[in-house]
Amino acid sequence: MAKTRVEKDFLGEREVPAEALWGIHTLRALENFPIANRPVRVPLIRAFGAVKMACARANNELNRFSKEVFNALETACADMMEGRLDAQVVVDALQGGAGTSTNMNVNEVLANRALQILGRDLGDYEVIHPL
Repeated sequence: MAKTRVEKDFLGEREVPAEALWGIHTLRALENFPIANRPVRVPLIRAFGAVKMACARANNELNRFSKEVFNALETACADMMEGRLDAQVVVDALQGGAGTSTNMNVNEVLANRALQILGRDLGDYEVIHPL
């Protein structure tokens, strides 16, 4: 049996594959929007990495993060921009709205990659939260 970790959101708790960098919001999107079975295109994933890096840098300038957390987030964003996290963006490219599921998938991947860099457990959202 595959190992899992438990994550929770406003709807309850769910088991997520232990090694997945994505989390409960992505799991719900996979269940709710199995529309076309088409992956998100690589250029969009890389662009998300660049946008999220800009967001992290802006928040860092506003002193919203510790230096340690900022460095981990910046490295995670660079990993996404360089293609090391492509396989973790697992939602269907076609969803029921404005791409919210893709955005949450990316946020969870970046938060969990940053947690890995910090030596923390995946899903330890007290340290870095995807929302």
